Amino acid sequence: MTCYIKQKKIGNPLSGKGFFQFLKTDFLSVQHLYLFFILLSAIHSNAQPQQYPSSFTVAQDGSGNFKTIQEAVNAVRDLSQQQVKIFIKKGIYHEKLVIPSWKTKISLIGENRENTIITSNDYSGKDYPGGKDAYGKDKFSTYTSYTVLVQGDDFTAENLTIENTAGRVGQAVALHAEGDRIIIKNCDLKGNQDTLYAATESSRQYYVNCYIEGTTDFIFGEATAVFQNCTIKSLTNSYITAASTTPNQKFGYVFFDCRLIAAPEAQNVFLGRPWRPNAKTVFIRTEMGNHIRPEGWDNWRNPENEKTVLYAEYQCRGEGAKNTDRVSWEKQLTSKEIKTYTLQNIFSGKINWDPSPQTLNN
Repeated sequence: MTCYIKQKKIGNPLSGKGFFQFLKTDFLSVQHLYLFFILLSAIHSNAQPQQYPSSFTVAQDGSGNFKTIQEAVNAVRDLSQQQVKIFIKKGIYHEKLVIPSWKTKISLIGENRENTIITSNDYSGKDYPGGKDAYGKDKFSTYTSYTVLVQGDDFTAENLTIENTAGRVGQAVALHAEGDRIIIKNCDLKGNQDTLYAATESSRQYYVNCYIEGTTDFIFGEATAVFQNCTIKSLTNSYITAASTTPNQKFGYVFFDCRLIAAPEAQNVFLGRPWRPNAKTVFIRTEMGNHIRPEGWDNWRNPENEKTVLYAEYQCRGEGAKNTDRVSWEKQLTSKEIKTYTLQNIFSGKINWDPSPQTLNN
């Protein structure tokens, strides 16, 4: 015997008469109707894009979103495609702060540079707490002694102080920056040896209206870095820069319109020495105090470095800028050569970057 099931044609159940016929069908219970509308609601809500905060506030008194800067950094969306501002109220923040590579487009903005301070005191040779670090070392090294480590791209910091207070105990980094397209504006960077590690050959960094102090090699590393209108203070008789520019880079460190000053005890200071053979360091329209040595540069006890470095000056002034006794392997740039020293040229790359509009508009 053949059985037949009569089907009722109800049309499109979500429009016109079809919807009301759908409600009248015998097999649709109240429970099914309820589940049907729950499903529609879920589909609608999932279609709405999730909103991520574009700013946070850090305050030690609990009046902000977080009490520590690291908590605020951790709260930023991974691989953010919008610039996220973290406002930091004044205070002394004892943190070893890390901006990892997946935390991009972060801006740290202090209430003011004198009273918004990020501080730590690790140094190379200090015992690592709890045994060994992730690299199997039981002591800190130059590369792990930082107060602030920036690995994420498109990082900015302004109106704050970053310091390492370990003292004169060897290498002790305040800021270790290795992300790309980094801007540091209106900040104080304080330490002794190795205050600022401008790291990695793929990193482009722009320092504007900053104060940087230290003893030996206190601006060092591989990055392409521009220093604009900065004050550089030497605390002892030693070396300001120790660039380790690679052969692949057209530019290393470029100082525009800066001031080189010194503590009273610092009376014999070199502009730089090459941490690696292809170091590039150029001072342009920089005011140099009389603490700068007449010869200007040191070859790090290796005459072969004199053949590979690029150490140059252009229209510098002050007692320390007299070039009559400079080393023979230093270069005085010509008016034609200086035309290549623009932010667009210095920071060119696969992704061209001109940070000047950002700094002028903020």
